[in-house]
Amino acid sequence: MASSFITFKKKILALQEYSLMLKDLFLSIKSINKCKRDAINEMYLVGSQAFLLVLLGGAFVGIILALETGYQLDLFGAKTLVGRTVSLGMVRELGPTITGLLLAARTGAKNASELGAMQISEQIDALRAFGTNPVLKLVMPRTIAAMVMFLPLTAIADMSGILSGMVVTKLSLHVDTSFFWNSAISALLIKDIFVGFTKPILFAFFIATISCFYGFNTRGGTSALGKNTINAVVVSSLTVLVLDFILTKIVWELL
Repeated sequence: MASSFITFKKKILALQEYSLMLKDLFLSIKSINKCKRDAINEMYLVGSQAFLLVLLGGAFVGIILALETGYQLDLFGAKTLVGRTVSLGMVRELGPTITGLLLAARTGAKNASELGAMQISEQIDALRAFGTNPVLKLVMPRTIAAMVMFLPLTAIADMSGILSGMVVTKLSLHVDTSFFWNSAISALLIKDIFVGFTKPILFAFFIATISCFYGFNTRGGTSALGKNTINAVVVSSLTVLVLDFILTKIVWELL
């Protein structure tokens, strides 16, 4: 009982510290120009180097979605609707989610390990000693880079999934390409695109800030660094799934 209470207390304190970091991050927005160069460098690391990962992830998800739904729809003579299923599934749900999960692992581990190593080697304390705000210097560029680059990466995952689904539908289900595209395009509404491109912005913000928070709170050497890196990936991934549910529920209720 006592150990459970202590664990719960630690979680509450960690949430408080995370909230204070977010407050400091928002207050630092007025000085955003100071981290422009660092943000551009992070955009390359977060975005360009993740291109192949997201492309392949989206492609295989689109292939699986087309095959699984196509064979089921074929039982009812409705396989021409595969395009509708693939486009809606990729744009509204699977594209943003698979991108968020892949980048929660890649970007989350990168941020937590980098900042954790800096914390262990006391580089962050040195920044404070020289009057530099570590949140502005380290967290802000990573957050900006994630929020900017997750959008095009999600679009790449969406298109990769839809194109892969089209190819599989043509080869395996023998559905003409024109039927696929007519179904895929006519099914998409403005709200679908809005939801599909709102999710990655929120995913990016929380992935970046959560992973940076775990990096800042690394104590006790390399073993703690590994543990906090794992925790950053796990918590970021769970946050992506929870936010996905909340946003989907809000959209279906309000739009």
